[in-house]
Amino acid sequence: MSSVIQPRLLRRMTVRRVLELLQASGPSTRAELTRLSGISAPTVSKAVGTLLESGLLEEGEAPPISLGRPGTVLRLARNRTQVIGVVLDARQCTVVAAGIDGTLHDDTAIRFAPAQTYPALLDQIAEAATELMQRPAVRTLSLGLSIPGLINRREQRAVFSPNLHVTDGHSPDRDLSRRLEIDCSMHQETHALCLGERMYSGSEPLDDFAVLEISTGLGLGIVTGGRLMEGHSGLAGELGHLTVVPDGRLCGCGNRGCLETVATDSALAQAVSDRLGRTIDVDEVARLVRSGEIDAEAELRSVCHYLAIAIAASINLFNPSTLFVHGRLFDTRPGLFAEVCDLARRRALGPSVADCSIRRAHWTKAQGAVAAAIYHILNSWGPIVDR
Repeated sequence: MSSVIQPRLLRRMTVRRVLELLQASGPSTRAELTRLSGISAPTVSKAVGTLLESGLLEEGEAPPISLGRPGTVLRLARNRTQVIGVVLDARQCTVVAAGIDGTLHDDTAIRFAPAQTYPALLDQIAEAATELMQRPAVRTLSLGLSIPGLINRREQRAVFSPNLHVTDGHSPDRDLSRRLEIDCSMHQETHALCLGERMYSGSEPLDDFAVLEISTGLGLGIVTGGRLMEGHSGLAGELGHLTVVPDGRLCGCGNRGCLETVATDSALAQAVSDRLGRTIDVDEVARLVRSGEIDAEAELRSVCHYLAIAIAASINLFNPSTLFVHGRLFDTRPGLFAEVCDLARRRALGPSVADCSIRRAHWTKAQGAVAAAIYHILNSWGPIVDR
């Protein structure tokens, strides 16, 4: 049996390697893929044939670099094959289509406020996904869900979301797979952002990094050796539910004074809303501050103080080469991100922070959900190969 299984596994691993090379390097010829992979030309050619047949690749003409017939380049499919990304969030959900190369078809985006019951939420997602799946002459291969809160990877179930309790105890990926009859996968939103950073950063090597997500809640995603650090059941990274203000504001998890109640976009919006006596979101806070209509320096100082603690803790605990911070409060005024980084460097251990680049993340949650769908496709072709 092993003599049959081993060649099949090797073929599938070769297919995955070709996909990863095209993802990292962009459109390439067969000769370039052979050179980059170190795999024989006939083996690469067979893998390419399999991928063309499956609709994952498209062929096109390379720009001529000399006289003669232009060569043929291969690229990840963009137009005739798609994946769907679904972002679930407390205030707004987004469903969008994208090519296998990760290019978002922004004109397809469907947004809606999440329903108050799980069956109704599932109906909303299925209706939006079905609309995108009915795009003419386009084949849908996979759907990726980005979900806030805790996902038990062993049980493949959303177990607890402090900010979106409607998903608690459910498996929306399984339920949607049955309804839509396509492969669906589910990732905690910070893990999905990590997948997005790896995919959209192109050829830049990203094997040891962290993503600190500070929008609605606060979560930490870790990639080490090119793999997500998920913990025993996939519940790792919930830094936001460490108590930093005893008897502080009530958190969606049921405790008080959690880090995410004082160090996030939503914490800033809540603090400013409390002072103004009306509810506004972080984008409105940023607009009002930039226009000079309000002064939010006191609220910004408080949020940035706790955010610097979160950044320093992430660096001290996990020693990432790069820490990406994903949030919108930095749009409030110029130079704010640099100020937070300076505060964090003073709080972190010197050797650890000297070894870490702190950057603002620019990829969206929608790109994270799309990356999760593409990651699922890659995994279906075989395991990650250490290189």
